Amino acid sequence: MTTIRSFQSEIEEIHDRHVAQQREHAKELQAKQQELKASKGSLGAKDKKIQLTDPLAASGLKAVKNKVEIVAGGPSQVKPIDIHEGGNKEEPDIEADLKTLLLLPTSDLTTSSIKAHLAPRLLRAHGELIVPFGKHQDLNKLYHENKALSDEEAGYVGDELEGGEKDLERISSRLIEVVKDMEVEAVVLDKSLTPFPHCTMLIRTNPSSIEQITELRMAVIGNVDAGKSTMLGVLTRGGLDDGRGKARVNLFRHKHEIESGRTSSVGMEILGFTSTGQAVIPSSHTSVAQIAAEESGFIPSTGTSARREKLSWDEICKRSAKVVSFIDLAGHERYLKTTIFGMTGCSPDYAILMVGGNAGLIGMSKEHLAVTLALNVPVIVCITKIDMTPPQVLETTKKQLTKILKSPGCRRTPVFVESERDVIALSQNFVKERFCPVFCISNVTGAGLPHLRSFLNLLPSSSSQGHYEVDAPLEYSISDVFSVPFVGTVVSGVIHSGVVKTGDTVLLGPDSVGQYVTTAVKSIQRKRASVESAEAGQSVSFALKRVRRAAVRKGMVILAKTEEAPKAVRRFEGQILVLYHNTTIQPRYQAVMHCGSIRQTARILSLDHPRGLLRTGDRANVTFELVSSPEYLKEGMKLLFREGKTKGLGVITKIL
Repeated sequence: MTTIRSFQSEIEEIHDRHVAQQREHAKELQAKQQELKASKGSLGAKDKKIQLTDPLAASGLKAVKNKVEIVAGGPSQVKPIDIHEGGNKEEPDIEADLKTLLLLPTSDLTTSSIKAHLAPRLLRAHGELIVPFGKHQDLNKLYHENKALSDEEAGYVGDELEGGEKDLERISSRLIEVVKDMEVEAVVLDKSLTPFPHCTMLIRTNPSSIEQITELRMAVIGNVDAGKSTMLGVLTRGGLDDGRGKARVNLFRHKHEIESGRTSSVGMEILGFTSTGQAVIPSSHTSVAQIAAEESGFIPSTGTSARREKLSWDEICKRSAKVVSFIDLAGHERYLKTTIFGMTGCSPDYAILMVGGNAGLIGMSKEHLAVTLALNVPVIVCITKIDMTPPQVLETTKKQLTKILKSPGCRRTPVFVESERDVIALSQNFVKERFCPVFCISNVTGAGLPHLRSFLNLLPSSSSQGHYEVDAPLEYSISDVFSVPFVGTVVSGVIHSGVVKTGDTVLLGPDSVGQYVTTAVKSIQRKRASVESAEAGQSVSFALKRVRRAAVRKGMVILAKTEEAPKAVRRFEGQILVLYHNTTIQPRYQAVMHCGSIRQTARILSLDHPRGLLRTGDRANVTFELVSSPEYLKEGMKLLFREGKTKGLGVITKIL
């Protein structure tokens, strides 16, 4: 029987192979279009200046193929410096090279060399680097059997600093001084002198506009009453909860959600971090309990509550260098389809699984964990309500969670985060090493929340890991549609590839008959702030020209206008694995298919299994047909289908 882990590996290989082929095809089309335009003389390509929109272009750093120009004090000080060949290959040891440069005597030459060393790496990492200095413990051995080893048992990596504490001080102070000229901030995250002097530093750019802010999308899942919305209210507002969920009220979108206290839609909230890693929250606030006391008249009002000083999304983005977008999903079984749509359509980078300390991993928590693992989204666990949970019950919850995470279906090593060292180490490597960070928090006392905020601040985004292609043609999936007075039809979603600017002519579709219509982007908003352009990996909203609200639905796409018309698909072949079904799946079986932002009923026309039917654990090549309308599908796209408790995972292998 095929395991889900081996099948996921095959899906990733198929996905990567088809994505590589599609990118090569897109580059060929772009090259042909450029040749055609050049032959017609419609564009003076030789005289046209190309404006870079990367986060460091406005910070005085410009990457030009194999050269890096450092603009420190003005145009007269521009100095070209060659960097190593093969810039897209794995970088050399940045720690050793940078340490050597920082310990050299101070001079203009060494300063320029340090900048030249950092510039290409910051560009490729989308403006954020975490660099350790000195001899420190090896992460692979640090969390063996879910227990931190002693200093003697754990291995060490990195070069020991010969000058000890003196070298450590020089490295940190020199780096902070040098990067200021680059409009970049450097800050010490962790520092220790035992058993060897070492420190870890965060290097992050100061974006000059909202377009350049780094974005991290985080889905929040878990059983009903696990404390999902309450935790988001506390994290983003800065105040604490009163123990009855009052901190969550501002996150609800509908009246019935406020009355029942249960989320039924896909809610959105953001948390900003400055270039130095500080959370952007109201500067002064009181607890929710104090707010209630003020409103009841028991104590005089101070007028400084977090609720009254709530920051708008625009203000948060102006102060931030990095923004975490929380996707608050429903926990009730009735709204499972909404939760799955949020997991597939909003393209989350990570998922936070909320587990009530007093209840354990029950009900929909297991269902949400299964969906997350099937979609191969990295999981972080938060155990909530530790202030009201008896110690023996909390210990039982931890043991249950450890057992489930280590089971053959999950194959994750849980690591309970207890220090800043754990936060730094896990934030950069937990996905690759198959660790699962576990935070024990309380929204009433605030226990564990500082470590969770630090962890969110240091997590890398999908854009910095190369999951999105900026140079490819525009592809934007629509996950929500609105009709805004005096603006018109507005769509929101994620840009999967390419760049779009205000005024660009684009294609919208496919409609119910598979046709695409031409429209234009009137305006663009990112995190409710107006911007002039957006690029791959960002979640943005577009106002469209001459498009009626009734003509747009979730699952449609916006594409770059090309001479080759895009194809709308109704039939396709896919390789699937049945995760669970209580009887058998045969031809003409129907289920709801989730593929990106597409949610539609699909019918099985044929399958190539020897028995002619499928049971739990079986895999086969299946021909699907969409029941309602054609969609924009590509080979290599991952899909999830469900019907009741039936669940299946697959990948599109051929478009028919």
